[in-house]
Amino acid sequence: MIEVVVITGRTTDQGMTIDEKLSEAYMKAVSFCEMNEKDMEKLGVKDGDRVLVKSELGEVVLYVRKPEMDLQPPEGLIFIPMGPYANRVVGALNGSGTPQYKGIKATVEKTDREVVPVQEILNF
Repeated sequence: MIEVVVITGRTTDQGMTIDEKLSEAYMKAVSFCEMNEKDMEKLGVKDGDRVLVKSELGEVVLYVRKPEMDLQPPEGLIFIPMGPYANRVVGALNGSGTPQYKGIKATVEKTDREVVPVQEILNF
């Protein structure tokens, strides 16, 4: 297990599929986290493996992948695309009801648990 800081943001794939929230394409676009390759080595994970991300606000199982195009985050930082999976760990922290999308302290560990379908995350 490692300690990390979670940041979220928009991605092109997430934006292109946002109107199709129950589709396989949307799930693929938002159900992962990107992390530094050294952190992946520490956890013993490779692209496509599953990790459990836990914060004081909740937890979620995600696929892990190393960033594309050499845009590697620093060690101890993970990126999750904005969406229902990220919302499981970012919550509404600032009293406004708007989630704090960056700077969430969390832990990450390798898991055999499955990534749940987006319909389950959205409670459909």
